Amino acid sequence: MEKLILAVGFFLFNLGLFGVEGADDLGLGASFIFGDSLVDCGNNNYLPTLSRANIQPNGIDFKASGGNPTGRGGTGPATLCSSISGSKFHRKAILYGVNYASGGGGILNATGRIFVNRLSLDIQVDYFNITRKQFDKLLGAKQARDYLMKKSIFSITIGSNDFLNNYLLPVLSMGARISQTPEAFIDDLLNHFRDQLTRLYKLDARKFVVGNVGPIGCIPYQKTINRLKEDECVELPNKLALQYNARLKDLLAELNDNLPVPPLSTQMCTPWSWKSSLTMRNMVSISELRHGFLSYLVTVFMFQSLLFRALLGFTTASIACCGNGGQFAGIIPCGPTSSICSDRDKHVFWDPYHPSEAANIIIAKQLLHGDPKYVSPMNLRQLRDL
Repeated sequence: MEKLILAVGFFLFNLGLFGVEGADDLGLGASFIFGDSLVDCGNNNYLPTLSRANIQPNGIDFKASGGNPTGRGGTGPATLCSSISGSKFHRKAILYGVNYASGGGGILNATGRIFVNRLSLDIQVDYFNITRKQFDKLLGAKQARDYLMKKSIFSITIGSNDFLNNYLLPVLSMGARISQTPEAFIDDLLNHFRDQLTRLYKLDARKFVVGNVGPIGCIPYQKTINRLKEDECVELPNKLALQYNARLKDLLAELNDNLPVPPLSTQMCTPWSWKSSLTMRNMVSISELRHGFLSYLVTVFMFQSLLFRALLGFTTASIACCGNGGQFAGIIPCGPTSSICSDRDKHVFWDPYHPSEAANIIIAKQLLHGDPKYVSPMNLRQLRDL
């Protein structure tokens, strides 16, 4: 499994924005990716799991693979990552960064059990611990520590599965929901996340990009199984996402106060809020960490909504481009027997769960170049250059 994790994809900004030309060029830093299927570049191809995207028509627009699937859900080159799975792996490739993400994974180890196998965030951090030791061997202890602390970015995109494929899982979660209130579940979730972020901090991670949970009540799967109209979203999942995001902001502030070196200053931004249950606005909270140099813990709320569709020219934010079942093609995941839309760049959602390539491009551009409305206190280019 160690070889599996080291032989996977990187964020696009690690290959393009970071502009790495060779493993010996240590001036540009590395990108380490943790999370779920939103950023899994093919790790689950190597797991006996039901959560995979390595079947057609995934990757249909990815010219580099000849239109074949790579394990990253979507139509094209997977804007947020670019897989090297299957290529000859060089041990110095970890100097670019590593993607540990796993479709179906969550903050809690029990999350995604319906998929049989997946890598939880605990396991992903375990694998980074292995990578951390390899950095010492490659660079020496001092240079490795400086490289990770000052030049590398740690991105964490996780949490949705903890609701969709754990607490809100139809039938299978009923017992847990009876015995545990939403508030208690979110407490448990954030307690685990606190430990995981602290572990990464102790392993010399400093520049964090932590994504909030999106409007999960608006995805085609939720709208289909709840038999909603196109302009409706499921209230409970969105309510839980809002509660979690507000508490996540508090958690990040707490970590800044309690990590070994106290912050010299702390900056917090007032989050955006929903104007209605139909429109999720971007929520942003920021905390500044100092540990001998500037570093930032950033949370970004960037997801598709009806507002997103209206402003950016999508024809639908409800119907999955690739899927089957119900009004919004939201029950059966994308596969060879799925119906597939011809106007893929007009759909916010590629399948019942994930954004389309067109939507991903917009998200990536905002993360790379965006203003504080979408990513704050700085975008990824600015964070890289600190």
